[in-house]
Amino acid sequence: MAGYLTTHVLDTARGCPAEGIKINLFQIDGDIRSHIKTLKTNADGRTDEQILPTDAFEVGTYELLFHAGDYLDAIGIPPENPRFLDLIPIRFGMSLDTHYHVPLLLSPFGYSTYRGS
Repeated sequence: MAGYLTTHVLDTARGCPAEGIKINLFQIDGDIRSHIKTLKTNADGRTDEQILPTDAFEVGTYELLFHAGDYLDAIGIPPENPRFLDLIPIRFGMSLDTHYHVPLLLSPFGYSTYRGS
């Protein structure tokens, strides 16, 4: 199986997928952070396409930047000044040519992630 990258964002406070979250993908090479693409989550909390498809997959270090503050604003969570969670960066390595799934479990005051399947 050739490698590719996906995500799934769940709003654990509301118990539903997080629709409309902007996600930036960056490749990291030492101190250089290169933007690859920007996507948004759909009604299922997933992106409509693989974040990093097989034809673009490379072993290396990557970062997903989730724009959680914009999402929390859009669903009517009253903002603090500044908002506790705004941008959530998740930096991770992909060392095998396989499927990497990096989900985000989100609430207004916390988040978690893991390597999914």
